Amino acid sequence: MLNQIVPVVKTPREATVAPSLAPSSTSRKPGRLYVLDGLRLSAAVMVVMYHYMAVGGWPRPVAQIFPETFPAASYGYLGVEFFFLISGFVICMSAWGRPLKDFFVSRVVRLYPAYWFAVIATSLAVALIPGGRRHLPWNDILTNLTMLQEPLGVASVDAVYWTLFAELRFYLLFALLAWWGLTYRRVLLFCCVWGAATILVAPAPPGPLRLLVMPEHSWFFIAGMAFYLMYRFRPNLMLFGIVGVCYCASLAPTIDRFKQLTFLGDRPAWPVLVILAAFFGVMALVATGKLSGMRWKWLPIAGALTYPLYLLHEFIGWEFFRYFTYATPQVSPWALVTAVFLGMLVLSYLVHRLVERPLGRYLKRGLARI
Repeated sequence: MLNQIVPVVKTPREATVAPSLAPSSTSRKPGRLYVLDGLRLSAAVMVVMYHYMAVGGWPRPVAQIFPETFPAASYGYLGVEFFFLISGFVICMSAWGRPLKDFFVSRVVRLYPAYWFAVIATSLAVALIPGGRRHLPWNDILTNLTMLQEPLGVASVDAVYWTLFAELRFYLLFALLAWWGLTYRRVLLFCCVWGAATILVAPAPPGPLRLLVMPEHSWFFIAGMAFYLMYRFRPNLMLFGIVGVCYCASLAPTIDRFKQLTFLGDRPAWPVLVILAAFFGVMALVATGKLSGMRWKWLPIAGALTYPLYLLHEFIGWEFFRYFTYATPQVSPWALVTAVFLGMLVLSYLVHRLVERPLGRYLKRGLARI
């Protein structure tokens, strides 16, 4: 997913951009941003802790089981917003200088192998582990394999899959831009047009246009793309302005979503502002090259674990929690959470090595012939 950056070649059109909009004449050398692997895993762990130590899956209220960590874990759902922010950066980076077909193939190869395994594994776990959850009808499970169950009106095998449909909509919008051709000015224009569309569509009732524009999440994708333009072409006032607008505009829908999580109890909203500011701050450090020196060898492994961990952890983990809480009540909830979390990490690594890699290579060869 984190492909190497293609060296920048300015088009004549970009060379004549007004100084206020023009990118710097220098560009960063191609290379993998290892830090993004670590950030992606951090976002996934936030979501895991939210589902394990704030949402449920236990036979009694989670706030009673983990009273010390519940307040912090209840904000872990914001890891999804961090994913979207990173995704805007990474998709822009991985698609730059590549034809539209390569972008399409890379997304299929990246998303579907682990996802197909997760759909099957989660369905089997829910069916076989006596944790109390009922699996979906098999025809709905087959529909889930398309990753299009949400627009088709079919329930998801696992609740976390809703974010994948958001990513698919972003890919669709970005594919139109990639088909046109990625340049500094075009990506900048795309960010501004999407932001303007978000403002216009946000008050509208649900409908196809609102579904496509995604006013609840678009600001994070837009900011991620602006951060990538900073990284590739150096920062300027226009890009910082876009990022600032995205942060401020994202607060209202994000806090509204937080207020809808009534099962978390009466939790203050101000940490949402702080956590989002931390996300934007970290990405600003990435965009300005401050974290490019982080090249620890374990970071690519962390990145490889992220996607399978995110797909597999929720319903499978919940089934284990309920089953072992009743079967072995003497086991500490902390020991159970730790064991399940470590088991998910091991399973995620195996999925990456035994499913994603070989199946991804097969899909890439097959799609390349189209």
